[in-house]
Amino acid sequence: MIRGGFPRSARLWRGFFSTLLAGLAIVVLASCTGPKVIVQPDDRPGHAPVIFDPKPVSVQTGKASYYWQDTRTASGERFNPEGLTAAHRKLPFGTWVRAVNLRNGKSVIVRINDRGPYIRGRIIDLSRGAARQIDMIKAGVVPIRVEVLREIKVVQKPNIRLTSEIKQRAQERLRERQKEEKPAQKPASTEESGERRGTRTSRVRGR
Repeated sequence: MIRGGFPRSARLWRGFFSTLLAGLAIVVLASCTGPKVIVQPDDRPGHAPVIFDPKPVSVQTGKASYYWQDTRTASGERFNPEGLTAAHRKLPFGTWVRAVNLRNGKSVIVRINDRGPYIRGRIIDLSRGAARQIDMIKAGVVPIRVEVLREIKVVQKPNIRLTSEIKQRAQERLRERQKEEKPAQKPASTEESGERRGTRTSRVRGR
C-alpha cells in the first residue's frame, strides 16, 4: 500500500475488471433476452458495450455523406476517421443512431459527436469507418434512414461506500429488532418475595 491511496497499477486493474464485469453483464443480459435488445461495442477506450431498445425513438430519411479529415469535432472530441461516429445538425452529442443504407439494406450504429452536414438534402455525415460498413465509400452519397435509439443504462460500478453504509444500517436495525423481540426477565415483586419467605419459614417451624 502506498501512502495516499492505491497505486496507479492497482487503480488501473480495478477499472479494467469493473469494465470487464459490466461487459459480461451486458452479454448475459443480451443472451437472456434474445432479439429484444441490441448490443453495440463502444469504440472509446475504457467504455463498456452499450445496449439499446431495438424500437427507434424517431426516424428521419434523407441523404448521407461521409468525411475523413483529421480535425476536432464540435463536441471537443478528437475526430477518429475509423471510429463509429457521425455528425448531425440537431441531435444532442452522445446520441446513438442506426444509419440504414436504403440501397443495400446494410446498417451501422454510430454515436453523434459532431455537427453537420450543411448541404441541402443531407441529414447525416458519417465517419469513413462507419461509411465503409454500409458500403457507401464508392458512391459517396446515398439515401439513408436514420433511427434514433434509446440507450438502456447499466450500472457499471457499484458505490462501495454507500453499499457499506446500507449494510451497517441494516445490521444496526437487526440488533435493535433482536433486543425488542428478546423477552425481558420480570423482576419479582416485593409481595411475592414476602410470600415466598413466609412459606419457607412456616415449613421450617412445622418441622
